[in-house]
Amino acid sequence: MTAKTILALALLSALAGTTDTAQAAAFQLKEKSAKGLGRAFAGSISAPGDASVIADNPAAMRLLDGRLFQADASVVNYTVDFKGEGRDARGRPLSGGDGGDAGDTSPIPALYFHTPLGEKAHLGLSLTAPFGFKTEYESNWIGRYNGIKTEIKSVDLGLSLSYDVNPYVSFGASVFVERVEAELHDAVDFGAVLAGARAPGFSPGSADGYTHIDAKDDAVGFTLGGLFTPVEGTNIGIAYRSKVEHKLNDAEVSFGVPATAAPLLAAARPGWFVDTDASTALNLPATLTGSISHQVNDRWTVMADVTRTAWSKFAEIRLDFHSAQPTRALDFSYRDTTFASIGTEYRYSQKLTLRAGIATDQSPVTDDIRDVRVPDSDRKWLSLGATYRASESAEYSFGYTHLFLDKPEVSVVSATGSSLQGKYDVGSDIVAFSAAYYF
Repeated sequence: MTAKTILALALLSALAGTTDTAQAAAFQLKEKSAKGLGRAFAGSISAPGDASVIADNPAAMRLLDGRLFQADASVVNYTVDFKGEGRDARGRPLSGGDGGDAGDTSPIPALYFHTPLGEKAHLGLSLTAPFGFKTEYESNWIGRYNGIKTEIKSVDLGLSLSYDVNPYVSFGASVFVERVEAELHDAVDFGAVLAGARAPGFSPGSADGYTHIDAKDDAVGFTLGGLFTPVEGTNIGIAYRSKVEHKLNDAEVSFGVPATAAPLLAAARPGWFVDTDASTALNLPATLTGSISHQVNDRWTVMADVTRTAWSKFAEIRLDFHSAQPTRALDFSYRDTTFASIGTEYRYSQKLTLRAGIATDQSPVTDDIRDVRVPDSDRKWLSLGATYRASESAEYSFGYTHLFLDKPEVSVVSATGSSLQGKYDVGSDIVAFSAAYYF
């Protein structure tokens, strides 16, 4: 099979399998590389031999060996189980179950191509999924008025260039086009709406319907990076990824209204709860990463990473309906976060390299603002991995991470006055594979 054929098949696979599960904090994804996963992403933008730097720090393309194509696939198993109770607007217990496992098992693809341009310049192409998340509960669960399905998917197609000032200093930049898609699905307690309007025969929970929102947008962002080698065997990387501002002006909004409630709702709330479009904005946060890799001797290399994510810019999502429906605000109020990791690689032989790493990953979600859509919490990473160099032109890598997550609690009130309290049991395991071909 030719390299062009491999690239075409991998591109089709990646576009078909864009992720819907997040494993960094909130809905940020770090799973762009099997090598990186195996060391908890320590040295993510400073360690040699991993093409994921094309997207994360273009300046580090200096550390890649000639022309190559790399394909990575991570598989995330994410479990989300809720235990608790809910009450309607009158304080009566809500019907329904605990929602089942709201998590998912999903693939996360990544593709990279690198080629030198003369002796000092480099060109790279990348296809990655930097953000993605999905929770989906059973439709009749007790928290249905707070959320049933929440899904965000993104994919970036990037072009990267770098220049080596000398063997010790390199600078690079990339421009990427980002496609984002978002979907929200909630139950609506129309019984509570009509009871509040004093419609006879209706009470909270007596007339459930739903609302469904679909939105998508394309936007452009950039990455700037530098790589510095103060002494042979030690690399220091720094990279900034810009905020990406998505303006979703044609979000599709549909309502399912029970037939028994429709005439009274039309009279009590004229122009509400009708299928329409809406405008909103989704600002995906900027990141700043510092990274260091140091080769201790011929066998051992140690590395570390720190990433700061500007989640505080992701404060609120406002839906401006193109109908009489009042503006709907989803308050996130996230905080800025820090991810930090340390890792090591051991060159067991000419063909086999082993690696391990640990990390601490702060969540932007605090106890005060946690909801059923993103029941996130702080987590710890424990990672293992290996690379097998099969020949001069091919190598294969494997990575595994287990996440140790806190058990988050939630206490929320829906727009129609129902309440939900309880605790989550969440867990996650990640495996990743990659193949790199040099030609």
